[in-house]
Amino acid sequence: MTEAAPTILEIAVQDVSGAVAAVRAGAQRLELCTALAATGGVTPGVGLLEAVVEAVPRTGVHVLVRPRPGGFVYAPDEVAVQVREVRAAVRAGASGVVVGALTADGRVDEGVLERLVAAADGVEVTFHRAFDVLAPSSPALSAALEVLARHGVTRVLTSGGAARAGDGLARIRATVAHVGGRVQVMAGGGVRVADIPAIVETGVAAVHLSASRAVAGDGGPGGGADAGWTTTDERVVAAAHAALDRPLTHQPQTD
Repeated sequence: MTEAAPTILEIAVQDVSGAVAAVRAGAQRLELCTALAATGGVTPGVGLLEAVVEAVPRTGVHVLVRPRPGGFVYAPDEVAVQVREVRAAVRAGASGVVVGALTADGRVDEGVLERLVAAADGVEVTFHRAFDVLAPSSPALSAALEVLARHGVTRVLTSGGAARAGDGLARIRATVAHVGGRVQVMAGGGVRVADIPAIVETGVAAVHLSASRAVAGDGGPGGGADAGWTTTDERVVAAAHAALDRPLTHQPQTD
């Protein structure tokens, strides 16, 4: 009997120091984005991507391609920008891209997805949590997963439709069962370290979290006032990495 592959830890990072800290603490893959706390993440600049790839050359860096916050139904000009961003990310050394687009009636936008996968030119493609906006009915989710598989998407990121992946375990488990390995399933969204053993039990290929901490900083009236920012907390990454192999019966208290 073939032994199941170990669950991968993916950390969402926003800067070079965060990328280095995440890898040092055990992250096996990175998602690079910006404005994570404020927007859920948007596309980072090419300069940042190049610097992160240089800083962690042996770790896969996957780039979020999302032109704005808000919904995932995109105008033609927004789609054209995303195609350019995917191509630029690949040229800059990204190991993968993270994309997602929906139709106005709540289905995966196959036309947009086809263009983005083509622009990726063979690097891995992750369909992000636009998947969690889809109708929760089994037929709708099954149809979406079939679309992803047909277009060669490598993995889908999902919280199981819940605000926190730890509360969406039943749907995550059903998603894993449906795709049968044709598309990897990565659990993410509000993941706490204490949730990880139960998430691993669903059979996901990876667990995704930001492992971030807030940094205070007053930018004044022209810099967002006292909004501050977030960055990677190396201690949380290390705890998350340790939790991947922790038995489900032991629930850590670290968040």
